[in-house]
Amino acid sequence: MNRALRLIRRRAISSIPVLLIVVALTFLLLESASGDAVDAYLLSIGGGDATVAQALRQAYGLDQSMFARLWLYASSLARLDLGWSVAFGRPVLDLILERLPNTLFLMGSATVLSFGLGSALGIVAGAKPESLADRTLSTVSLVLYAIPSFWLGLVLSIIFAVQLRWLPTSGIETIASGRTGLDRAGDIATHLVLPVGTLALIYMALFLRVMRAGMAEAWTLDFVLFARSKGLSRTRIVLRHVARNALLPLVTMLGLQSAAMLGGSVVIESIFAIPGFGRLAQEAVSGRDAPLLMGIIVVSAVLVICVNLVIDIIYAALDPRVGASERGP
Repeated sequence: MNRALRLIRRRAISSIPVLLIVVALTFLLLESASGDAVDAYLLSIGGGDATVAQALRQAYGLDQSMFARLWLYASSLARLDLGWSVAFGRPVLDLILERLPNTLFLMGSATVLSFGLGSALGIVAGAKPESLADRTLSTVSLVLYAIPSFWLGLVLSIIFAVQLRWLPTSGIETIASGRTGLDRAGDIATHLVLPVGTLALIYMALFLRVMRAGMAEAWTLDFVLFARSKGLSRTRIVLRHVARNALLPLVTMLGLQSAAMLGGSVVIESIFAIPGFGRLAQEAVSGRDAPLLMGIIVVSAVLVICVNLVIDIIYAALDPRVGASERGP
């Protein structure tokens, strides 16, 4: 427990400069783009004179210098104030908290499904390298990983939602259905089958290949040869020795793919019209809503940091050597 706490403290301290760099670079990139949220707002309402535009820029602080606005934003961020959305006319934090649970549920379900299924199939493929099962699963995983997520989502939607009519085509739940309790939970689960399945299939292929490669390498290590010389059964060697050793790089890959999966949710949410974090980012870009887009990027960076912190703790639990050299105060 003490080793885990030291690891958490060390990672938390090292993440502060990373978050500051993300905020500064994102702010500078947004400043280099042409136009702002006031221009997009005036265009959406049919235009406005220079007096109205100047008043709006003063109200939102857009008439100040770039560095002054960066300092004000950093000061507000320290108070957990992400600013005010120009396009929606609401606090940015409220919009994010409203949309974020849908994306977290989508990502969490896809991660559990892809990691569990990918590691299980990777064990099957790596248990007997170069066997028929190994070659078949390797080929299928390669095909799935090469397929673009938007194309796979559209194909699955056409087959299961349009032609077979087994699943709904879009949304997170049936609008104004009045369902509660388990009935509502079942309706949400039905709506998430296609988006979760689409996102999970892509990353399942990646986890399968990493697990299979790790197991193929583990078969040549000395401790596996020693276990075989002791006369242990092949099943016990696979599950107790080879698979556990091959699981370490898979856990590392899970942390590295967290940011990619968060980015992939933008495409999936757009295809299946899920009101989540990804669609909110798309709306912020189209509306040139810099405060909202800044808030989305900051929260995304925090999410990635937290996921990688959890991965570090899991890795330390699987491999006691991780963090063993760290000393307490």
